[in-house]
Amino acid sequence: MASTSSSPSPSSSYSSASPPSYYSPTISQMNQDHLISILLLLPLDSIISFSITCRKFRSLASSNILWEEICRRDWGSGVVDAMISSASLQDRGEFYWKRIYQRISQMGLLFCRRLSTTDGILPRPRASHSLNFVSDCLVLFGGGCEGGRHLDDTWVAHVGDGFDRVLRWKQVNSGTPSGRFGHTCTMLGKALVLFGGINDNGIRHNDTWVGEVIQEESLVTTISWSLLDVEPLLPPARGAHAACYIGDRQIVIHGGIGLYGLRLSDTWLLELSNNLRFARWQQFAHIRPSPPPRSGHSITCIGDKRIVLFGGRGSGYEVLNDLWILDLKDPFPKWSELKYDLSNSPGAMPLPRVGHSAMTILGGKVLIYGGEDSQRHRKDDFWVLDVGALSRFQATGLEKNLQKMWKKLGIEGQCPNCRSFHGACMDRAGLRLFVFGGMVDSMVHPAEAYGLNFDGELYLIELVF
Repeated sequence: MASTSSSPSPSSSYSSASPPSYYSPTISQMNQDHLISILLLLPLDSIISFSITCRKFRSLASSNILWEEICRRDWGSGVVDAMISSASLQDRGEFYWKRIYQRISQMGLLFCRRLSTTDGILPRPRASHSLNFVSDCLVLFGGGCEGGRHLDDTWVAHVGDGFDRVLRWKQVNSGTPSGRFGHTCTMLGKALVLFGGINDNGIRHNDTWVGEVIQEESLVTTISWSLLDVEPLLPPARGAHAACYIGDRQIVIHGGIGLYGLRLSDTWLLELSNNLRFARWQQFAHIRPSPPPRSGHSITCIGDKRIVLFGGRGSGYEVLNDLWILDLKDPFPKWSELKYDLSNSPGAMPLPRVGHSAMTILGGKVLIYGGEDSQRHRKDDFWVLDVGALSRFQATGLEKNLQKMWKKLGIEGQCPNCRSFHGACMDRAGLRLFVFGGMVDSMVHPAEAYGLNFDGELYLIELVF
């Protein structure tokens, strides 16, 4: 008679003796590199929640390695590398990235100072010019000056590591574009792309130029301008439009003042070749809805192929403070207005303005400065637009995100006068803002057309955190 006790089946024996081939360790058994790669896929709130589950995870979620990677994820590796390279060797060893991230998130103060020159040589006072930070240099071009005359000069000033807040301006012979104001000049890598503008005869331009910065020995810097062949499709001629980069080789322009003083509402994309010798314009036609026609506004890249538009002057000469988002990830790009009501919270958002500047700063936020209202009352306020809160409000509509979207910053030091149509640019790390020129109020007739003053000072505004 066969025994009723049977030996274990092969499957049960295998399961009790060793794990199957598809076995994977629990999360607590994963090595640090794998855990960090998983955490970097999560939003910040989830990372914080993860840290309270046990002592091991709390230690990992506070580690300097993880928080440096979070900074690179949220701010970009180029920004983090620029921060490290601009610090001394001693300071680099004291970078606590979690603390830096927290302080930048809570940042509410700026420190301003007027910069001096070694030899007293300065570009002449002007407005509606361009100012860029490229290859550790400030590059200034064109603008309008006293008497309504345009300028066609290019100036450079080296600002590198060890910058001691005293610099030297140098006017360069660069084969510049013709004189103009109200043009845009957008940085792409180590090059500048200039488009459009208006001359003192009221002629609008639609030419496209590339400026390449050339650094020679002893920090001697020159810039070479060349006219791009972008036929056959061109944007209509204009000035006082807005522009920003959206990738290594792409620029978007919007709006401006076209022929016969007509304000425009069109959106164009410029795509350049890798060697910056060829380019092609493409219009985003028939986008509905889209921002109303305007000039003197700003558009700023906020990452992930998205652009935020703010303010400007409309076709009825009204001054605006609306917000629009352009999403270029979609095969059919579209504008969407960010509608919200802060009328019950006075001072919770910037007042309408035209001729302001808007720059991306460290932390992925947008810093808005200056401008003027419909009565030509110029402004000296600084506002930060929190892109994270903007995105969360856009996705959820929750008021708690709306309340965190705008923040007015405090200012210490030698604050710039109220101004509009100035030139402004950020350094590579997004820590320092440079502001040059613009229109300021006359001491004799403030805010009147015959009381306009063109400023010629250079200011440095630093984030305090």
